[in-house]
Amino acid sequence: MAEAGMAGELIKVVTLLGAAVIAVPIFRKIGLGSVLGYLAGGLLIGPFGLGIFTDPQTIIHVAELGVVMFLFIIGLEMQPAHLWGLRRQIFGLGSLQVLGATALMTAVIMLFGASWQVAFIGAAGFVLTSTAIVMSSLGENNELGTAKGQSMVSILLFEDLLIVPLLAIVAFLSPVVHASETPAWQSILVAIGSLLALFFAGRVLINPLFKILAKTGVREIMTAAALLVVLGSALLMELGGLSMAMGAFVAGVLLSESSFRHQLEADIEPFRGLLLGLFFLGVGMALDLSVVANNWQLITLGVIALMATKGIWIYVAARLTKSDHAIATERAVMMAQGGEFAFVLFSAAATHSVIDAITHANLTAIVVLSMVLTPLFLVIHGKFTSRKNNDGTRDSDHIDEENPIIILGHGRYGQDVNGMMTACGYQTTLIDSDADHVDGLASLGIKTYYGDATRFDLLEMAGVAKAKLVVVAIDDPQKASSIVKHLRHDYPTLPIVARAYDRIHAYQLHHAGANAVIRETFDSAVRTAKTGLEILGMDSDIAERIAHLYHHRDRDSVAAAAETYDPSIGRYKNTHMISLLNEHRADTKLMIDQLMRGEEIDWQPKRGTYLGQSGD
Repeated sequence: MAEAGMAGELIKVVTLLGAAVIAVPIFRKIGLGSVLGYLAGGLLIGPFGLGIFTDPQTIIHVAELGVVMFLFIIGLEMQPAHLWGLRRQIFGLGSLQVLGATALMTAVIMLFGASWQVAFIGAAGFVLTSTAIVMSSLGENNELGTAKGQSMVSILLFEDLLIVPLLAIVAFLSPVVHASETPAWQSILVAIGSLLALFFAGRVLINPLFKILAKTGVREIMTAAALLVVLGSALLMELGGLSMAMGAFVAGVLLSESSFRHQLEADIEPFRGLLLGLFFLGVGMALDLSVVANNWQLITLGVIALMATKGIWIYVAARLTKSDHAIATERAVMMAQGGEFAFVLFSAAATHSVIDAITHANLTAIVVLSMVLTPLFLVIHGKFTSRKNNDGTRDSDHIDEENPIIILGHGRYGQDVNGMMTACGYQTTLIDSDADHVDGLASLGIKTYYGDATRFDLLEMAGVAKAKLVVVAIDDPQKASSIVKHLRHDYPTLPIVARAYDRIHAYQLHHAGANAVIRETFDSAVRTAKTGLEILGMDSDIAERIAHLYHHRDRDSVAAAAETYDPSIGRYKNTHMISLLNEHRADTKLMIDQLMRGEEIDWQPKRGTYLGQSGD
C-alpha cells in the first residue's frame, strides 16, 4: 500500500514536470511565451482538464515560494541607498495607481448591481497585480534593471504593503462579530515588530553566520543556509501578518551589500525558477471551467470591464508622472490583471461573510482569467509595437552605482572631461543617449549607461542627491538648459558645470542656475589664435601671456553680460549689455597693448573663475 501511495505521488510529480517540459517549449516556439505555456499545461492536467490534480490551491500555496525567492533575488540587486532613491515611486506612483484604480473599479463593479462592500473587496483584490507575471515578463525581456522595470517593481512593493490594511478592512466590514478577532492596533504592532526583528537579523546575524559556514567548505550547507534565510524571513513576515514576498525582498536588500551576495543568488536561482513555474501551473489548474460556463456572461464582462478600467487608469497615472506613451501603454498591458494576493483577500472576505460562496467563485475566476490573458496580451502588444517601432530605441539602463561625479553626455566633449577626471583618480558615472555609442564604448571596456538625461528618475537612480559634481556635457542646448534648471530646483547646493553651445546659451545656462558654464569651442579658439600669433613672429612667451589674459577677460565678460541678459530683448537690441561688452572689449585691447610692449598689468577677474559666484 505504501509503495502504491508513493507511486501515485511520483506519478503526479512526473506529470507536473512533463506538463512543463512539453507545454513551455511549444508555446515559446510559437511565440506565446513561457508563462502562457505553464498556464496551458496546468489547465490540461488540472481538475477541469484531465483531472490528474484535484487541489490546485495547495500547489499554488506551495509554489508561492517561487515568487518569494524571485523577490529575494530582486532585493539582492537593490542596495538600501538605491531603494531609498525609489521612495517617491514606491509611495507616490504606487499610491496614485492603486488608489485611483481601486476607486474606479469599485464604481464599475457597483454598476453590475453589487453592494459597495462587495464592490470594494472585488476592486481591492483586482488592484493587487500579479508579482509573478510582471516579474517573469520583465525577467524574460531583461528589463528588471531598466528604469521602466524599476517603476513597476516599486508599484508591486507598495501593493505588497497593502495586504495588511486590506485584511484589517475585511474584518471591519464583516457583518459577523468574531470575539477572538485580534484588534487592529495589535496586528499593526505585531507587523512592526516582525519588520524590526528582520532588520536586526539582516544587519547583525546573517553575515556572521555565512562567514562561519563558509569556513566549513561544504557547499550544500551554504545552499541550505541561503534557503533558510529566504524561507525564514518569509515565515517571519507571514507570522507578522505581512506578505511573505515582502519579507524575502527586505532580506535581499539587507544582504545586497554582503560579500556573499552573488553566492546567495546562485544558490537560490534554480529553486526560484522551478517553483515559479509550478506557481503558474497551479494558476492554470485553478481555472474552474464549470464556474466560467455557468456564469460566462458575468465573468466575461467582469474580466473585460476590470482589465480595461485598471489598464486605462494605469496609463493615465503613468502619463501624469511624465512617462512617455510607449512606457505607459506597456505598463498598462503588463499590470492590468489581478494577482495572487487576490486569492488571499477573497478567501478572508468569504470567511468573514463579506462575500458569499458564489461571489467568491466568480471573483476568483475573473482574477484567474485575467492572469491567463495577460501573457497573451503582452505577446500581441510586443508584436504590434515591434511593427510600429523600428527606430532601434531601447529602455534606459539600470544604474547600479553611485559615484561622486556624474557626466551627462559622453561624446567627443564628455570623453575629454571624463579622461581628465579619471586620470586624477575620481570615480565617474557616465550617461549618454546614443545607444550605438554606448555599446561601442562597452567593447572598449568603458562603462557608459544608456539613457535620456532629461528623465529625472534616471538621475535619481544615478545618485544625483549625493553627487559632488554634475557635468552637463550634452550637445542639445535646450535639453542642457532644462536639465540644469531641474537640478538647481531640486538640489540647490549641487555643483553644476555645463557645456554651452555659444554665448547666448551660456547666458541661458547662467539663468538656469549653473555654477560654471564652459563654451564648447572657446578654449580651442584661444589656442588657435595663440598659435597664429606665434607663426606670425610673436614671441611665444608674450603670446602665452596674451592668450591667458584674453581667456580670463572673455570669461569675465560673459559672466558680466549674463547678469544683464534678458531673453525677451533681442540679442542686438539690449543696449545695456552691448555697452557693457564694448567697454570690456576696449579695456581688454588696452591690456593686450601693454603686454605687447613688455609691460606688466595688474588685473584680477571681478567674478572669479566660475559663472554665477564665479564666472565664465
